[in-house]
Amino acid sequence: MTKTIRIIESVKDKAMWQEKDPIVFTEKDRTGENSATINPEAEYQEWMGFGGAFTEAAAYTLSQVSPAHREEAIRAYFNEGSGLGYTLGRTHIHSCDFALENYTYVEEGDASLESFSIEREEKYVLPMIRDAVAEAGRELTLLSSPWSPPAWMKTNGEMNHGGKLKPEFRGVWANYYVKYIEAMEKAGIPVWGVSVQNEPAAKQVWDSCLYTAVEECDFIRDHLGPALEESGLGEKKIVIWDHNRDIIVERAETVLSDPEAAKYVWGTGNHWYVSEEFENLSIVHEKFPDKHLLFTEGCIEGGVKLGAWHTGERYARNIIGDMNNWLEGFIDWNLVLNEQGGPNHVGNYCDAPIIADTKTDELHYNSSYYAIGHFSRHILPGAKRIGLKSSADGLVMTAFKNTDGSVVLVVLNEQENDVPFSLSMEGHGAEAVSKARSIATYVMS
Repeated sequence: MTKTIRIIESVKDKAMWQEKDPIVFTEKDRTGENSATINPEAEYQEWMGFGGAFTEAAAYTLSQVSPAHREEAIRAYFNEGSGLGYTLGRTHIHSCDFALENYTYVEEGDASLESFSIEREEKYVLPMIRDAVAEAGRELTLLSSPWSPPAWMKTNGEMNHGGKLKPEFRGVWANYYVKYIEAMEKAGIPVWGVSVQNEPAAKQVWDSCLYTAVEECDFIRDHLGPALEESGLGEKKIVIWDHNRDIIVERAETVLSDPEAAKYVWGTGNHWYVSEEFENLSIVHEKFPDKHLLFTEGCIEGGVKLGAWHTGERYARNIIGDMNNWLEGFIDWNLVLNEQGGPNHVGNYCDAPIIADTKTDELHYNSSYYAIGHFSRHILPGAKRIGLKSSADGLVMTAFKNTDGSVVLVVLNEQENDVPFSLSMEGHGAEAVSKARSIATYVMS
């Protein structure tokens, strides 16, 4: 086994991704108090990768800075060597709150969908995706999600403020997903899968639509699943819930307990708002072990937080918490936002790992960017989570083994004090120190 352990460390108010002096394994096992023991033989879920959302807001923002900075931002996310190595992505099926306005792909009242066109996305979103694919050097795994059906399909007659899909338009709406996938693929951008509805339990002032668990189940079973299959798109994945962890178990139980709906469903999507009940993911996994778990959205709410450290800690804490409870992939929300935390057509401003100041033509990298990198640059697609037991005081951590055999441990310390701990693997041991308010990646290859 490896003798030395590479350490990459980020510390509050200090350097990010700083390469530290390596530490050395000795023949002595150091299990015991304040220790972390890795068992590479115990394997759990396979990791899909990391990514972010290609919102109209993100793509538009990058059109407002210099070409050099637009290229830099895309490289910072999708370059496998110098960037975060993103391989996943998310798109919104017509408008969401991080679009410039409410919009759809069809003319008012066109139940035939003959007017369907994604031409609007050719202005900002699709060029950004194509450039990201070129930078990544591979196709991205793209999840596409609707925030609301067109207003004329809904009970409240508008895209915003919740409302429900009218029963008579369920078949038309299911075909809308088909049209979207076909149009994207005609534009050279394959879609991996769709979620049924972004945040189906939230009535928002922006684009939103409410589904009970039974309504989501019925829509998949009777409309969306069959529509995809009949169109030759049966291999496309369907993700349910696409909302917070607090009631994820209840939603998954209702949909996945119906075998006729479940046969169409790949897995369950979760967001991090409201709750950090990570254990709920394990409950879903234990009840439905043949289904999958994917993080589909999370961000820092309330506008831009330049220079804040707690934002990166929130990312690291949530990634570790979900990973240790069977998560298989992580998709962040907006890839880029402007200096205000938008644009957002209802003023729901948020933060993003990269902020592009369109007034000064500058890019700002938040702590969240570096936090994600502690995972995405080292835990690669195809890696498997492995056994880890920790008694290290106040530290949270996760361990993965890559396909090349390298082992990666990521440790978060949100405390104000350094925490020394022993690291053991396969009968060998080493001494490490987790710095106060730090995130560190330990690579054993």
